[in-house]
Amino acid sequence: MRAVQITRFGGPEVLDVVDLPDPVPGDGRQLYEVSAAGVNFADTHQTEDSYLAPQQLPLVPGAEFVGHPAGGGERVVGLLEGGGYAEKVVANPRLTWPVPDAVTDEQALAVVLQGATAWHLLRTSAHLAAGESVVVIAGAGGVGSLAVQLARRWGAGRVIATASSPEKRALAEELGADATVDPALADDDPKTFAAALREANGGKRVDVVLEMTGGNVFDGSFSALAPFGRLVTYGMAARQETRPVAPGALLGTSRAVVGFWLAHCMGRPSMMDDAMTELLPLVADGALRPVGGGRYPLTAVREAHQDLLARRTTGKLVLDPSR
Repeated sequence: MRAVQITRFGGPEVLDVVDLPDPVPGDGRQLYEVSAAGVNFADTHQTEDSYLAPQQLPLVPGAEFVGHPAGGGERVVGLLEGGGYAEKVVANPRLTWPVPDAVTDEQALAVVLQGATAWHLLRTSAHLAAGESVVVIAGAGGVGSLAVQLARRWGAGRVIATASSPEKRALAEELGADATVDPALADDDPKTFAAALREANGGKRVDVVLEMTGGNVFDGSFSALAPFGRLVTYGMAARQETRPVAPGALLGTSRAVVGFWLAHCMGRPSMMDDAMTELLPLVADGALRPVGGGRYPLTAVREAHQDLLARRTTGKLVLDPSR
């Protein structure tokens, strides 16, 4: 089968399309033929070996797929521990879900990892309450574009999104953001960014921030929190060191910092079921709009990573293993 393999760590240049033997399913696993594989920002960390879990070479990246069981069966979307950038994958059927006919491959891939992340960020980690203000960092991205819609759907009092270009800010507002902020304001001084978030919230501090950048964006977001506010951190896109939060800064202001990694939900499949059984029907009914970011041939995987790293994309990126 054709697959993308990494034999050395680095940037997009280490992604090589090669021929590999078909994977062999072990106990409790199933072989699937892949029609589309999802690309996530975390994959760029995996390529560099700069993410949460250390990587071992050689490896085939990719944590999600849409496909059919080998030999026939219904179309499913599933999560993987790796190996998704390929024509065939081995997956745990417990971490697959039937895809409704009205949902495209791209939409299903947007939901299974990024949509489930947005769902748990708001419900499980932030415990969003009706009327609270929500800041979504990277509101035009894969997770952010869905989090903006879910926050609005679940009764947020005001939704504020950050996005790096006028086009992306317009998209975030189209999806339901009441106001948008340019994250570049954090480049020189996190206090300037914090002030912009408060201004976007009518001069008041914010209740919830979903943060995936780190560095100055994290610092400014934390400074903008109201008493009892929650910052949920789920990424390190800036690849910058983030200053530790001192206990006194939490105690003295009644603020919270919560970490989230979807891998822990994969270890508790019922948590994934909670998200997927709500999200897929919403997409099928047209009530939730996953944003497509482009469908790339498997042979253009380096271009997909380059576009993602350069912030040239919005929404969900997908690889087509047939091309």
